[in-house]
Amino acid sequence: MLTITRFDQNARYIFLPIFVTTENGKRCEFDAILDTGAPQTEFSDEALHFAGFIPEPKKKITIQSGLQTQKYSNIILPKVELCSHPISDLNVYVSHFEKSWGIDALIGLDFFRKFRVTIDYQQGQILAEVFVSSTTKT
Repeated sequence: MLTITRFDQNARYIFLPIFVTTENGKRCEFDAILDTGAPQTEFSDEALHFAGFIPEPKKKITIQSGLQTQKYSNIILPKVELCSHPISDLNVYVSHFEKSWGIDALIGLDFFRKFRVTIDYQQGQILAEVFVSSTTKT
């Protein structure tokens, strides 16, 4: 199924909402940016704590020089929704983000591996559809 998600093409980054369903069924919305330079999706430790997936983040984590985020763990999120597509058991990095960034997650290349994604800057749209597996037997 093809979905269309709008974004502000005049913004510096492509901002998208990402939804995570907690273990008790609560649906949490987080602010994310599409980051084609990130190999895997990352969530801030504070966002994951808010959703109840991890204990309170360690206060002494600092971002090493030259890095944009400080990854320090992995977690599997049982149910995520991105561009109106559900994703089960998404393995994400737990990272420390600077509060000044104003985001909760970076959507990485793993999103592009799961879906056929077209970014139309002229229209301010992301078109995403599930890959249809076609196998041929000889």
